[in-house]
Amino acid sequence: MMKTATASQEKNGRRDIGRMLKEHKSRLYIIRRCVVMLLCHRD
Repeated sequence: MMKTATASQEKNGRRDIGRMLKEHKSRLYIIRRCVVMLLCHRD
């Protein structure tokens, strides 16, 4: 019984990590785009 619960928890954990990584990557992309725009408009 504990084994199946642990397995499902691991699957959920991996899914959460994947979602967090996706959000982090998109956030970094947006920040990078903003920085590039600011630098370009400064000139």
